[in-house]
Amino acid sequence: MHFIPPKMVCETGILADDHSSIAGPEKDPLIVSSSQMWSPLPSAASTSPLVPPTSTNTSGGAAEEGMKEQQLYIREFQPSDQETARRIFYEGIKERIPSSAFRGLKHQPLLQCIYALFTLICFVVTNSLMLACCMPIMLLGMRYYYSRKIILHHLECSLRTDMSDIEQYYMKQPGSCFWVAVLEGKVVGIVAARGNEEDNVVELRRMSVDSSYRGKGIAKALGRKVLEFAMLNHYSSIVLGTTAVKIAAHKLYESLGFKHVGVVENHTVPGMTHSLLEKMFFQLRYHRYCLQLREE
Repeated sequence: MHFIPPKMVCETGILADDHSSIAGPEKDPLIVSSSQMWSPLPSAASTSPLVPPTSTNTSGGAAEEGMKEQQLYIREFQPSDQETARRIFYEGIKERIPSSAFRGLKHQPLLQCIYALFTLICFVVTNSLMLACCMPIMLLGMRYYYSRKIILHHLECSLRTDMSDIEQYYMKQPGSCFWVAVLEGKVVGIVAARGNEEDNVVELRRMSVDSSYRGKGIAKALGRKVLEFAMLNHYSSIVLGTTAVKIAAHKLYESLGFKHVGVVENHTVPGMTHSLLEKMFFQLRYHRYCLQLREE
């Protein structure tokens, strides 16, 4: 397979004017693309964030520079982005601790029955309504403890592998790339693509947006950058896997064209011991998505 160098792909600017949340009505970000996936918008032609101002007027140049900083654009990763990218990734995954502990229980009916049985047994044995009412709180506390323990260990493993040297793992590997989203002069989002030449697929990985900048179409713009990269490099499909519990994340993937192709119950991640207590208080559902770009 012939791969287009990441630099050629990453010189395309993506503008996002979507200020609604993911869960709200869909409004596509404006995209300025060198490919023909999305037609350029006339209003964006003169405001591409990757083209430096050409005006010789000092006040006009300052105004254009200010407008440039307010625009969202996607560029390829630079070594100076390493710590910021790691921080955004860390904070994004850490947010899943309460979701996995509490929201995840909604999709685990067997555990719900077991917890209800424990509560009933507690009441029968102690004949104390107060202790019986405290039992669900204790069980949820155990779920939070195990979720925090396992997810933080998983984070440490990730920060020691690909996220420890993004330049080496993504930017120097054929068919792979890592991008950052820049808004107001700050890196506010990240996403990666990891190619598999044998299967002719590319995996969308490490997508995360700074919590202070969500609801602005940044995640969708990052996802579309991976779509553009995959098409320019002639991949047949894009795949991704997620343990996210929040519905907004799944709606985002579907809005990008991904189809849900399966779910793995009791998914295993590094740091799990498979003990009885762990199985009772921590379970993950791993969702698989695929976007078919062309038939083989």
